[in-house]
Parts: sequence; C-alpha cells; structure tokens
Amino acid sequence: MRGLEGKRVVVTGGTSGIGEATSRRFLEEGARVVAVAVGEEEVATASERIPGLSAIRADVADGAAVRAAFAQVDNELGGVDVLVANAGISVRKPFLEIEEADWQRVLDVNLTGVFFCAQEAARRMVASGGGVILMTASTNGLTGHRLYADYNASKAGVILLARTMALELAPAVRVNAVCPGYVLTPMQRAEYSDEMLAEVNAGIPLGRHASPDEIASLYAYLASDEGGYFTGAVISIDGGETA
Repeated sequence: MRGLEGKRVVVTGGTSGIGEATSRRFLEEGARVVAVAVGEEEVATASERIPGLSAIRADVADGAAVRAAFAQVDNELGGVDVLVANAGISVRKPFLEIEEADWQRVLDVNLTGVFFCAQEAARRMVASGGGVILMTASTNGLTGHRLYADYNASKAGVILLARTMALELAPAVRVNAVCPGYVLTPMQRAEYSDEMLAEVNAGIPLGRHASPDEIASLYAYLASDEGGYFTGAVISIDGGETA
C-alpha cells in the first residue's frame, strides 16, 4: 500500500485476533507499530511473537490509563499517524439475563474506550496536521442480532461516533468505521462450538468466516494513500451476510 512506510501506528487490542493481524500487516508495510492491550501475557510475549511490535498494557476503558499509554507512545514514536481502535469484548446472553455489570463493561470497553483512544489520537493528529482513525465496529451495529444486545448497542454507537468525528475533523483527519461480520478469532472460537460455526457459515453467502488477515488488509488500505478519499464511511466486510 502506498504511503504506509514509516507511519506511526497505534492498534488497540493489537496483540490478538483482528488486532494482532492488523499489527502484523502494518509492520509488513514498513510502519512503526505500538499495540495497546489489556492481557498481561499477550503484552508480555508480544515482541517475541510479533517481531518489531512494541506493546503497552492498558485498559482502554480507563481514561487515565489511556492518557498514560499515549504519553508512552509519544516517547516511543514521537506522535501518531494512524489509530486502529479495535479493542473490544462481548458477552453472549439473552437480553433479560444481561446484568448491569455486563452492560457497563461492554459499553465501557467497546464505546467509551474507543472514544478515549480516538480523542487522544485526534488531538495529536490535529496538532501535527493530519492522520487517520479507523474503528472496529460490526455488522452487529447495523442490524439486530439475538443474544448480544449490549455488544450491538456499543457497536452502533461506534458507527455514529466515527461519522461525527469525520465531519468535525475533516479535512485533516480521516475517520472510518469498519464493520466485520463473522471473523474466526480466538474470542469467536471460544464462544462457538463446531456445530454453531457450521450453522453460521451456512447463512453466509461466501460460506465461511473471514480470517483476521482479511480484515487487516482493509485497515491497511483505508490508512494508505490509496484509501485517501474515504472518510465518514461505514464499510461492511461480511461475506455478503447483510445482503
């Protein structure tokens, strides 16, 4: 991709799943990448598993921790050109069984955490004259899905946050939301049996889950010069599911 060589990139949730694949892809493109993640072991082993990656441990739902993490990014990279706000969690429960703590934690990580990270990155980008912010939303933020009311609500919020930021920060900073459908990540695999996976695949026109690398490729494109006319976009990458 044109224009990614030497870019300073922050990927939240960047040590596993879609985030890990995204960190790897930007490194392959010649970018300098810092991952921000909450898993202690994932962060501790990140540089060994993903050569060239620097990892910072922080909970994106904690505003003070996010500010400290971006201060560390400043020390390591000298600023931010690209943010991929990807960190997220889900709780699979029927609506009537969702507890207040479940609801709050999912919203705190998936929406408030994106807000905290995006605001820190945007402040730096506006001051330096430009940048790109990409957010992991979901097809769950576009249509209703049973058993994920809290997750769905958080991802719908991410979509409108991205569109609003795109309006306010243009033309210097481009902001887009990516809406993956089913992606075979460790989080997804832990929640679904083989039978459940087969049932889901049967309802996807392409007949399979996406790989994390396929989502990472879209992030690389949107952050590159080749994706330079994308802002305020909400892009589904779902194998035809929402069609």
